Amino acid sequence: MSHRAIAIDGPSGAGKSTLAKAISKELGFLYVDTGAIYRTVGLAALRQGFSPADESAVLALLPSLVITTGYGTDGLQHMYLNREDVTEAIRQHAVSDAASQVSAIPGVRAYLLDMQRRFAQENDVVMDGRDIGTVVLPDAQVKIFLTADPADRARRRYEELLARGQEANLATILADVEARDYRDSHRAAAPLTQAPDAVRLDTTGLPFEESRKRLLTLVKEKLSL
Repeated sequence: MSHRAIAIDGPSGAGKSTLAKAISKELGFLYVDTGAIYRTVGLAALRQGFSPADESAVLALLPSLVITTGYGTDGLQHMYLNREDVTEAIRQHAVSDAASQVSAIPGVRAYLLDMQRRFAQENDVVMDGRDIGTVVLPDAQVKIFLTADPADRARRRYEELLARGQEANLATILADVEARDYRDSHRAAAPLTQAPDAVRLDTTGLPFEESRKRLLTLVKEKLSL
């Protein structure tokens, strides 16, 4: 049986995860947050006390990590690191930066590629990340490049952290967003770029519901639903 795949790429804070969850639930597709997988590796590196940018240390760590995913009745993805549920732990601001650093390591991306593709081989999926339409699922039936102005993305991240009860500084977050944009788009392995056949959707200034409607309309048109 051939499964359908929706690939959503874009920079950090563009709303990929929130929107992907919403449309996956509406369509009855499995939602796969690939960023959470990289966050889990980043968290493991931080816990070991070395820099997530230390390529040799991170690659040496990978074989000892047991990274698995699980799904509740609500369809939401949970991440497990050596059997510990780290779904909340990986959402800390420091882990976000660590994820960007480990994801720039070619060996890490290669190591996790099969895990990501297996989801799409076994399920109808909505998968979001940085290189889904270009590398992970180049044959996806639907490819969306979701973006927004850096200041808008920083504000969303700031509000998200405050809602989680974490301390946050808007200026610091904006600087981090811009630094991550540069790293993600200039890394040697699978840089963030819009696939030639992807539809670009800019959500700057758009409320969630309007963004959701526009994305869902694009997806249904592409899948002839």
